[in-house]
Amino acid sequence: MPAGGFSSVPPAGVEFEAKITPVVIVSCVMAATGGLIFGYDIGVSGGVTAMPDFQKKFFPVVYHRTINPGTEGNYCKYDNQGLQLFTSSLYLAGLTATFFASYTTRVLGRRLTMLIGGLFFIVGVVLNGAAQNLAMLIIGRILLGCGVGFANQAVPLFLSEIAPTRIRGGLNILFQLNVTIGILFANLVNYGTAKIKGGWGWRLSLGLAGIPALLLTSGALLVVDSPTSLIERGRLEQGKAVLRKIRGTDNIEPEFLELVEASRLAKQVKHPFRDLLQRRNRPQLVIAVALQIFQQCTGINAIMFYAPVLFDTLGFGNDAALYSAVITGAVNVLSTVVSIYSVDKVGRRVLLLEAGVQMFFSQVIIAIILGLKVKDHSDDLHKGFAILVVVMVCTFVSAFAWSWGPLGWLIPSETFPLETRSAGQSVTVCVNLLFTFIIAQAFLSMLCHFKFGIFLFFSGWVVVMSIFTLFLIPETKNVPIEEMAERVWKQHWFWRRFMDDEYDEATAAKGDFAEKNGHAKGYDPTSQL
Repeated sequence: MPAGGFSSVPPAGVEFEAKITPVVIVSCVMAATGGLIFGYDIGVSGGVTAMPDFQKKFFPVVYHRTINPGTEGNYCKYDNQGLQLFTSSLYLAGLTATFFASYTTRVLGRRLTMLIGGLFFIVGVVLNGAAQNLAMLIIGRILLGCGVGFANQAVPLFLSEIAPTRIRGGLNILFQLNVTIGILFANLVNYGTAKIKGGWGWRLSLGLAGIPALLLTSGALLVVDSPTSLIERGRLEQGKAVLRKIRGTDNIEPEFLELVEASRLAKQVKHPFRDLLQRRNRPQLVIAVALQIFQQCTGINAIMFYAPVLFDTLGFGNDAALYSAVITGAVNVLSTVVSIYSVDKVGRRVLLLEAGVQMFFSQVIIAIILGLKVKDHSDDLHKGFAILVVVMVCTFVSAFAWSWGPLGWLIPSETFPLETRSAGQSVTVCVNLLFTFIIAQAFLSMLCHFKFGIFLFFSGWVVVMSIFTLFLIPETKNVPIEEMAERVWKQHWFWRRFMDDEYDEATAAKGDFAEKNGHAKGYDPTSQL
């Protein structure tokens, strides 16, 4: 075993020597704490909005509905645009901040962008914990959203660039693992603070977000910037020194020269967002955008945002609702660990397709149970059915946590070329936050109008995204980022036509005909299952 770590055996065709050094592990763990605050914010909002003291202070209309549903019924008692805005404003702010974060990521580096995100988080937490009115509460959430925009822009890029190719997927998923840990931590906090007498439990829930915020800020001060970022900004010697340090070997010249050449080509691109729209970048852009839309249309954030509210709606009662949310949060964490160990072994496509089947059936079963047993003015679910609903929600959450959750961030971060990587990540985060905002703002209203049909709505999307995965998402397991074009896109049965600007449409038509008749050489959408 070499000093400083153990050797990473490269896949075929990869010549870069790299050890998995303590510097890499520590840097990735510290950077991935950005996911903690993101996850905590996702988890804390649902629990806080289910607390009577919080409702009484900021949303008295909702409070009166919950203690006396009356004509509103079970499904509609939480239907309030202001309540939904409390949750969704964070993501709208994050969407806007993403555009500024793209600039700072490129000009100031990944590390400083993470630091800026951490500072936004800290100020937002202070305002939320001390909120005296709805305006103060929303402003705090907006600042937290700015932190999300900066952190989500920089962290996945940093993790992809600093990790050795062979474990890039696993280390990148550390971000998503911390998101799930943040959600679980928030659920546990909410379960405890809901029992506090005196009406200040919700302040403690919101204020404890300061712990992950401080972790991210201190982590950004301690980590080194990625070699790619340093070289991109002209700091060649510093970049080379950092590369030698993180790889644990002196034989870094081949990788260093490739990074320098990639940086040289990237600097020729004066307008990266405009360049994103060019034909050769269309495969990465389409897949990145589609992954973010599909990730939200699984319905996962609807469940994670409002898990206590949802379980309370189904008749679990407030304590039982929070307890059930803790269970789903724990399943979320454990299943993400499964993804870390499997993503670089079985590949991205297998995880996405298996999860599609699992999510579809679990949501259909939930819809059937709710359709039969939970009416607008029904009593509590029978204990057996209540347990089955929790089990099916956990089945759904586990499938998402080892597939669409982490891979929705991993695949875009590893497929964009350097010249458009910051712009591509910016679009990825922007689309994700836009659809997160839409789902967060609309879910309680959709639950009111669709009732149990909301789960059938999301299950229909799962079918669509599984078909998209089968035919249009290529396998990127163990492929160096710099070789994606040659080894992935130019070999894919559909996307290869976009990789050459001189591509002859007649050749494309000929290739399509050959593929239909089983004579194509190249990418078979079912070959990697």
